[in-house]
Order: sequence, then C-alpha cells, then structure tokens
Amino acid sequence: MTITAGASSAPDGVRPEGETGPRTAVGFQTHPSRYRHWRLSVEGPVATLTMDVDEQGGLVPGYELKLNSYDLGVDIELYDAVQRLRFEHPGVRTVVVTSGKEKVFCAGANIRMLAASPHAWKVNFCKFTNETRNAMEDASANSGQTYLAALNGTASGGGYELALACEHIMLVDDRSSAVSLPELPLLGVLPGTGGLTRVVDKRHVRRDLADYFSTRSEGVGGRKAVQWRLVDEVVPRPRWDETVAERAAAFARTSGRPEDAPGVVLTPLGRTRTGDRISYRHVTAVLDRARGCAEITVLGPDAEPPRTVAGIHEQGADFWTLAVTRELDDLILDLRTNETELGTWVVRTKGDPALVLAYDALLLDHAGDWLVNEIVLYLKRTLKRLDVTSRSLIALIEPGSCFAGSLLEPALAADRSYQLSGVFEDADPGADPDADPATVGVGPMNLGPLPMGNGLTRLGTRFWGDAGALAAATASAGEALEAEDAERLGLVTFAPDDIDWADEVRMAIEERASFSPDALTGLEANYRFAGPETIETKIFGRLAAWQNWIFYRPNASGPDGALRKFGTGQRADFDKKRV
Repeated sequence: MTITAGASSAPDGVRPEGETGPRTAVGFQTHPSRYRHWRLSVEGPVATLTMDVDEQGGLVPGYELKLNSYDLGVDIELYDAVQRLRFEHPGVRTVVVTSGKEKVFCAGANIRMLAASPHAWKVNFCKFTNETRNAMEDASANSGQTYLAALNGTASGGGYELALACEHIMLVDDRSSAVSLPELPLLGVLPGTGGLTRVVDKRHVRRDLADYFSTRSEGVGGRKAVQWRLVDEVVPRPRWDETVAERAAAFARTSGRPEDAPGVVLTPLGRTRTGDRISYRHVTAVLDRARGCAEITVLGPDAEPPRTVAGIHEQGADFWTLAVTRELDDLILDLRTNETELGTWVVRTKGDPALVLAYDALLLDHAGDWLVNEIVLYLKRTLKRLDVTSRSLIALIEPGSCFAGSLLEPALAADRSYQLSGVFEDADPGADPDADPATVGVGPMNLGPLPMGNGLTRLGTRFWGDAGALAAATASAGEALEAEDAERLGLVTFAPDDIDWADEVRMAIEERASFSPDALTGLEANYRFAGPETIETKIFGRLAAWQNWIFYRPNASGPDGALRKFGTGQRADFDKKRV
C-alpha cells in the first residue's frame, strides 16, 4: 500500500481489520480547519487555544474522551497549533490556553486509552506530549510568545501538567475547581509529562508540600493553591473573562515580536510512504526490516542561499533549513511511533558542505529577525527530539556527504560515527569514481545556537570534562576535516578504509540488532546526557525511566492493577514489596 500524504483531516492512520492495539500508521500532519479537539482564534496580539475534546474522536476505538481527557490525536493537534502560532502568526504575543467545557479544564490522559494500550504506545505517547509542552515553554522563553493557562475548571493529572507548561496559571475561584496530580493514589503510576519536576523545579513548591499534593487525589484549590505556588492567582468567576483579558494584554506588552509582519504558511509536506520507504523532498528513509534498521538520508541544499533576510521570508516554508527541519521532524515522529522494531537508525547526508555552512551563516547573520529566530529554534527542538529518541543512531560519513555545521549535529548526536578514510577504490557502479574523500566541518552552528536538553552543545557534551579536546575541536571550525584528522580530534568514532568499511558497518548494525532493546535504551539515554541535570534531562531521563518501569509493573498495568481497576468500584491489588 502506498500513502501519499499532505494535510489530513485527522492524523492519518490505517488499522488492519481485527487489530486491537493502536493504529499501525499514525501521521502527524493536520491543520486548524480540520481540528476535532481544539479551537484556535487570534485577536490582535492574543491567541486563544480552547480545548474542547470530541468525546467520540479518539484515535483508536474503545474509549471515550470524556472531561477533556486526551489521547495522541488531541496532542497532535496541540503540537500543530503551537507550531503554526510561531510561524504563521508573528504578531501573537500571548497564547491563552483554556477549556470549552463547563467547570472542567482537562482531566488529563484518558485512562481507558492508557489501560488498553501496549507498553511502547504509552511511553511514546508520554514522550511526544512532553516534547510539545517543552515547545510551549521554548516559545515563552525564546520567542516572545508567552503561554497563559486560564483554568476555568478543575485541571487534574496531565491537564494540570499542561498548565504547568505555561508561564502563568490562573484558576477560577468557585469553591470547587482545583488542580491535582492524582496518578499515584488513583492509578499507581506517576504524572508522566513533567508534573513532579515542574512543581518543584519550575514553580518552587516546597518538597513536603509537593509530596502531600501528589498523594492527595482531590487536589488543592483556592487560596491554598496560590500559597503553595501551585497556581499564580485565583479569580472569582464574575471577574474571570475580564481578568484573563487583562493578564493576556499585560504579557503581550512585554513581548518584542513584530506587530504587522506577515507570517509564513506551513504548507503540507509532500510525503510518500510505502511499505519500505518514506520519502520527502530533502529526506528519505529506507526501512530495512530484515536488519532492523532505517537508513536515513538527508540532502543538503541544491542552490546558494538567498542573499538577504528578505529572501528567507520570500521562500518561506521552502527555505532549505526550514524545509529539511520540518521533514526530519515528521520522519522522527513517524518512525518512532510506527516502526518500533527498527531499532537502529543509520544517518547519511549528501550534498555540498559549503552550501550548508552558507545557509547557516545567513541565519546567524540575521539572528534578530523573528523568522530566522523561529527557524533556528525549530532546528534546535528537532535535534533534541532526535537526542531523546530510543533508537541507536549510527552516522556514516562517506564521499559526497555534507556533515558540516547544522548537518554535523546529527553525527554529533549519534551513538557512533564512521568516516571513510580515503575513497572507495573498488566503488560500486553507482558511486562517483572521481569523488573527493569525505570531510566533516565544525561551524558556528555547532558552537552555541543548538544546545541539547542539558544546556550544552553537542560538542560540549561530547567532550564533557576534557577542556583541551573541546578547545581543539572548536579551533578546527572552518576546516574541512578528512577522516584521520576528524578521528584525531574525536569528532568521529572510527575511520576505517574502504577495505574494512563494509564489514565494520555491517557488524555494527548486526551487533546492535542482537542486543536487548530495553538495555540499549537505558545505555544510550545515560551516555547521551553528560554534564548538568536540567528540568529537561530530569523529564526525559529520570522521569521517563521510572515511568517506563512503572508502566510495566502489574501494580499499574496488570489485570488487577490500578489502571485496570479504575472506575470499576474495585480496589487495585498491589504487590506490597518495595523494589
């Protein structure tokens, strides 16, 4: 079956007859005109995102999305809205997130969906939701587009976690509305999208109060919620609309986003998906199920960049850096969600390294432009998505590659990288016999604009604790480094010649496929985030690891576990041993 996908009325997906789990192909492209769960409105500098979930609109049959509970389909629409607000609405300075339901903001992730979903689905669902909430925080911190949570009813579990991703939380004061994290007492799991971390590290709730709050299923409301820093203010219902408007306007006045600039339309991605191939204009993935790997090729630019920042605006979504980032983002989400048995991603690039560096230079020379800022921030977020993906990453640097500047980042993100020493002497018929040796190149994009979740560059993470090696790698910026020099500087892992190349690459992929995927996930997640711990590394490392384990445990997911027993009137049967 071949699917040619553009914008879809809902996340595109197919379900084989008789399948009981999540769909086997979920797409991440949609459009506000096709949303089922959110309403997006813009009035001058203020946008309002209204959550009004269609109870019958679940991505998978078998549950109802009551009380604004959500599943992956709801989150896909939210992610799309966050992206479009940043690119298509440069005049928006405040985003108000609220509910279209009476007396309820959001009940969090749908429990029936979680109880019925396979383990991998639950974990990937939480990861994608986390990334979207991080994108909201990134908009508030770096784009002058502040998110304000207007809780016009109770926010529980993931609903409160959605509010925690906003910079200011307003709760209606009606003697019944509250905020809560009831996952532990009611479901035997943890708040899975950053709630525990944001409560103490972002909102600075005292540890003992956070402990009480997270074990009290009914939550906290009114003045106590303000005193404990769980919300910023409570507002009587008669003054609700007026006060929300005042706060939104106040945040808008602090923003430096342009008032009258035209936005850039995020046009539908041209994507073709077959059983063994996913293709875009600049990115292709060949799905090798026999070897358990996806072979990803990213094409560098095929023309010089525009000469001015006006040219970037004119090209819009076709500007190479934005286009390739959108395609890579969509591919990562597709493979991560739909191809869980392809545990190794082999990354190649093709093109002229000088052109990649020229596009980077254009962006960095105009960093103060709102669109340029958004493009670089989007590239940063997409590379972070690659960092936290539970797949083994292997970069292959061959003649004709363009691993330089922004396209060196995937190689620096890889668990291993191989750069061919010299050229292929006995080249296959499709190879260029006159090709120059492969090179890698450090550029300004590698030295700060694209940090990882730990706050460091990938070079800084690679050479954590070795200031001399980092200085030497940094000093090589601007050089086209062949394999021996790149290996000496520590920029690649191995530099085999053409005699050993095929065997070394083959063995690396086969070896990866022979290991336990669970152990590899733990191994990679530990190695990838050297250095300081941040809110992001806690969420994707510590929290994700423990939630992953808890989801497996019978206390949560077993036949008598809390997820299964919730709503039945029966108590979960917990194994009382502390492990």
